[in-house]
Amino acid sequence: MSEPDRYGLDDLLAIMVRLRDPEHGCPWDVQQDFSSIASYTIEEAYEVADAIDRGDFDDLRDELGDLLLQVVFHARMAQEAGHFDFADVVHAISDKMRRRHPHVFEGVRYADVAAQKQAWEVIKAAERAARGERSDDSALAGVSSGLPEWRRALKLQQRAAAVGFDWPDPQPVLDKLAEEVEEVRVEFAEGADPARLEDEIGDVLFVLVNLTRHAGVDFSAALRHANAKFERRFRHMEQLVSAEGGALRECSLEQQEQLWQRVKQHESAE
Repeated sequence: MSEPDRYGLDDLLAIMVRLRDPEHGCPWDVQQDFSSIASYTIEEAYEVADAIDRGDFDDLRDELGDLLLQVVFHARMAQEAGHFDFADVVHAISDKMRRRHPHVFEGVRYADVAAQKQAWEVIKAAERAARGERSDDSALAGVSSGLPEWRRALKLQQRAAAVGFDWPDPQPVLDKLAEEVEEVRVEFAEGADPARLEDEIGDVLFVLVNLTRHAGVDFSAALRHANAKFERRFRHMEQLVSAEGGALRECSLEQQEQLWQRVKQHESAE
């Protein structure tokens, strides 16, 4: 395959065909199936989000390419199995976007964004009916079980809020969070039964998602920021100890806590 000055989408599709060639392709790529690369697809989506979070547009370009490769990979395997090809994927999403945006492509007018969102759900329900899916009149219909659980919790809460089942402001959510945390304390005090703990901690997490929704904060972004902050501070602790010729593992918990507070104070002073 000759190398053009600038690759295009057709080149990427041809590269995937070559990689998947049973005789001359890459053994690893040939061995993959939908299930084996699903986790990579999810991972690449999170790496896109991370690049956006860091404001690194060079990395964002590369990560979007990695994510696009996942789409091409799945489409190629589907074509090999006789299900559909990449062109079908492009057609399906183009058709869906036009169908779900009649206010853009067909001159339909909505009173406000809320009315538009309501119409969006009506259109989606009609699509499910056209596919022959079982009728489900619940406000929670169509919330995918394949979503990350925090995201599914958010979707369920948004659907419930759309029909009025919601707290009016963050304060009752904070009260509910305190209540659920106390129930976790009780479970630990009574012996920490694993099944009960899973149930009670799940309630805490569900309320936390609700709290971020009321605060207008993205749950995933907030957790990414917390992870980054913890990693930054922990590495600083290690550096402080290393500069004195020691190792963090050799410090007592009390010493480690003192180091943690030093790092926090250092960040606050900057």
